[in-house]
Amino acid sequence: MNKPIPLHKHGFPASRIVLGCMGLGGSWDREPYTAEHVKQAHEAVEAALSAGINMFDHANIYTKGKAEQVFGQVLKERPDLRERIIIQSKCGIRFEEEGVPGRYDFSKEHIEASVDGILSRLGIETLDILLLHRPDPLMEPEEVAEAFQRLHEAGKVRAFGVSNMSAAQIRFLQSAIRQPLIANQLEMSLLKLDWLDAGVHLNQPQGTGVSFPEGTMEFCQMEHIQIQAWSPLARGLFTGGDLSGQPESVRATAALVSRMAEQKDVSPEAIVLAFLLRHPAKIQPVIGTVRPDRIQACGEAERITLTREEWYTLYVASRGRTMP
Repeated sequence: MNKPIPLHKHGFPASRIVLGCMGLGGSWDREPYTAEHVKQAHEAVEAALSAGINMFDHANIYTKGKAEQVFGQVLKERPDLRERIIIQSKCGIRFEEEGVPGRYDFSKEHIEASVDGILSRLGIETLDILLLHRPDPLMEPEEVAEAFQRLHEAGKVRAFGVSNMSAAQIRFLQSAIRQPLIANQLEMSLLKLDWLDAGVHLNQPQGTGVSFPEGTMEFCQMEHIQIQAWSPLARGLFTGGDLSGQPESVRATAALVSRMAEQKDVSPEAIVLAFLLRHPAKIQPVIGTVRPDRIQACGEAERITLTREEWYTLYVASRGRTMP
């Protein structure tokens, strides 16, 4: 599992698995974080490092900014840590406020102000990677390019990427941006299979219900754009989650994951993540748990490589139908 991934080509020696920090900082409100939240962050970071994870994913909105604040407190209390890790954050989502609905904002003013806030909350001078969180229909690539250039020249952001974008959207944005877009974060898992079904069902009636944009996986691979998977554990459905009310395909897949984990002497989380790791795109799962035991369980994924037959067995089980 020590094969290079696209981020390595861009100068980031990132681990294959990323710790997503959305669960840090307590609740999604304006209540201040506590010493217990800081302790939780320390434990999550230590578990990640012990599991070989050196990359951490944030967003300026996570727990209303408190996720970055508590992580910043960890960095303050462990000054040696900053040089050992890669920090990624996202911006572009704005919450409802004063009668204005929730929205997306890729204006240069919002991007630059967001980065200043991210750096302040984390207590760092430079963010390794900044992602645009969700596509903004009012995006003007030249305006984004101006913001990116100013942030890069000021030494505030080393590299840039996107999240939840298609190949066409990335091409459109890249046409104006001087720096390469090096990452694209998408929902993908053993449960969320559109990223696979889009290719399998090409030119077939079954493909009409697939929502994944055609060609995005291939484009990212050709352009050395790191594909990152958010919600890669499928909300824990295959690793001990509540299966009541779930379709037979989910229950059958959960049972299959359990059997495979026992056979290979790894955690069920490792099997679910290994399904993503086996894909040639060198997908980088962003795990969302902050529990040390689950972080360690996820780290076991790199101990195994699924055979082609094992991978297809999982795929077909989760699909709930045979291949076309």
